[in-house]
Amino acid sequence: MMVVRALFAASLCAGWALHGIDLAHAQSQAYPNRPIKIVVPFPAGGPTDGMARIISDRLGTVLGQSIVIENRGGGAGGSVGAKVVASAEPDGYTILLTPGGALTTGPAVHPNIGYDPAKVFTPVGLIIETPLIVSAHEDLPVKSLAEVVTYAKANPGKISWGSQGFGVAPHLLLELFKLEAGINVVHVPYRGTAPMLAAIVAGEVQMVADPMTTSLPHVQSGKLRALAIAGDERSPKLPGVPTTKEAGYPKLNSPFWLGVVAPAGTPPAIIDKLNAAFRESLAPAETRTRLATLGAEIKIGTPAEFGKMLASELALWTGVVKAANIKVE
Repeated sequence: MMVVRALFAASLCAGWALHGIDLAHAQSQAYPNRPIKIVVPFPAGGPTDGMARIISDRLGTVLGQSIVIENRGGGAGGSVGAKVVASAEPDGYTILLTPGGALTTGPAVHPNIGYDPAKVFTPVGLIIETPLIVSAHEDLPVKSLAEVVTYAKANPGKISWGSQGFGVAPHLLLELFKLEAGINVVHVPYRGTAPMLAAIVAGEVQMVADPMTTSLPHVQSGKLRALAIAGDERSPKLPGVPTTKEAGYPKLNSPFWLGVVAPAGTPPAIIDKLNAAFRESLAPAETRTRLATLGAEIKIGTPAEFGKMLASELALWTGVVKAANIKVE
């Protein structure tokens, strides 16, 4: 199984690494000479949109051009926005800023999503990372993941777990939790973060896994009870909340991340210039402070490193989907 996964990841990595060299060299040298569109594959108001706007404030100055944020929500894991970018000209003027949904978990869940992410996109770079908080509504009588498991086994099908959509990373984190703990929990997908958080605050669902950037205010207000951090380390903003590993579920390690990809065939010189521009945009102390306030940590890396990460995650979540026998709704 591990050998097959490794081979699968290696083949995907090779696909992500292809940049293409079809466009004229002169075009990449002149880039950019007009506004750049960043497609965010989720509605306004969510963590992806909020951080995209913080990042774009500085990015426009660095590149000397206007940055236009275009929200294109919908589809498995944000696939509607992904398709817009996949079909765009590979000239660096239309790029995708997205979490894993459109690139890894969505394609893993939806075999007919309409594109092969390793073939239609070229990685630009990982940008930022923030932990997922597994939280419960204040009325659910649990204070830890162990208590969730005990309650769920005593009340099968009684816990409803909201997600930002079918096929996003928090959805598959739930499916992995169900496999690991052997519990029956009902998945309730919403169309984005804002309606999901509104639902759990109102008590329509009892649990969620959501980035710290958007769920922390509700935890601090007491409307949500943080049970675990789905990451490697405890958060200084919630020092009393254990990690999923500390809670006995080390496989439930799935931080929320944002990365950038461009259409396949975008010249390497443009990819490198975009990567450098994002790196420079994230360098100022004020930008780092704004993101840190949201609980986001800058994780800018190279295009190749991001390509390896995408291949590894796609292989992982494809395995979870198969093991959980997840079918498209």
